[in-house]
Amino acid sequence: MKLRIKDNTVRLRLTRSEVDALHETGVVAARTGFPGGRELQYRVESSPASVQPAAFFSDNTVAVRLPESAVLSWATTERVSLKGEQLLDDGSTLDILVEKDFACLTQREGEDESDMYPHPEAGSQSC
Repeated sequence: MKLRIKDNTVRLRLTRSEVDALHETGVVAARTGFPGGRELQYRVESSPASVQPAAFFSDNTVAVRLPESAVLSWATTERVSLKGEQLLDDGSTLDILVEKDFACLTQREGEDESDMYPHPEAGSQSC
């Protein structure tokens, strides 16, 4: 799972096995280590109680909660992403984007993309 946070957007890209795990178990998680033994944890959760995507930050963990029905539809179809917006305390919005991770259009040395989704434009362009 890859996490990107930029300009009031939380974006997570999941491989095939991570999408399957989210669908089957309701959660996928990862972590990134930092000097001093600190780490940032991030997770995506499927919740039957959720009606729209929502993000939370607590105890060095970014959690994105998605409606279970949306995860089911997303995981079992060609649908590429789940999107949502969350109102912040200052009146701005946080954009939430959870996507299936596609293989690059050209091979990159040293990268294993065997668990990624085939790119829909494979054979027609390059990264």
